[in-house]
Amino acid sequence: MDAVGGPLGIAETVAPALVFVIVYTAAGNDVKTSAICAVAVAFVFGLARVLRRQTPIYALAGVIGVAISGYIAQRTGKAENFFLLGFLLNIGYAGAFLISLAVRWPLIGVLVATLSKTDHSWRDDPVLMKAYNRATALWAILFLLRLVVQLPLYFADALVALGAARIGMGVPLFVVGIWFSWLLLRNTPGGVPWSKAVEAAERPPSPS
Repeated sequence: MDAVGGPLGIAETVAPALVFVIVYTAAGNDVKTSAICAVAVAFVFGLARVLRRQTPIYALAGVIGVAISGYIAQRTGKAENFFLLGFLLNIGYAGAFLISLAVRWPLIGVLVATLSKTDHSWRDDPVLMKAYNRATALWAILFLLRLVVQLPLYFADALVALGAARIGMGVPLFVVGIWFSWLLLRNTPGGVPWSKAVEAAERPPSPS
């Protein structure tokens, strides 16, 4: 629950897309109204973070992300474009993980070392390198899987199915990634200093 931001983090991730699809369907395919409602929901969650005295930058980032998505959908007149920013982010994430593998700096190893405030001596350990390579490859596959499933729905203009896939492959898939990363690294000495990492990280990356 901590890794996905707790109940508020889950609701914050799911609600804007869900509201957009529901309002679009109920309002007779009105993209503008749907976008406004999605942004309003994101703003409420952002305000809730501020009132809970959490770091404002995350609240602002969430509102801006949904606002950009709503603007793109309203500007183009195509409701499916509400999810376009998410596609671009997943392409970027998948590319970053794959490139890190190619240059032998597996991104999971870099992230764990950074969050736990340790050095990068793990790169000299073949066992750790193998474990971090596998975990990094896992995340690249998960991001690519989102694209493989959701892009055909986008090009088919299947908004409801796309929204369902986006929600189903958002937080749940993020949790799967964390769980399997732990399974891959738990028996590797020095592979998962999660206690230090969790203490150092105020909030994990968004499971978009």
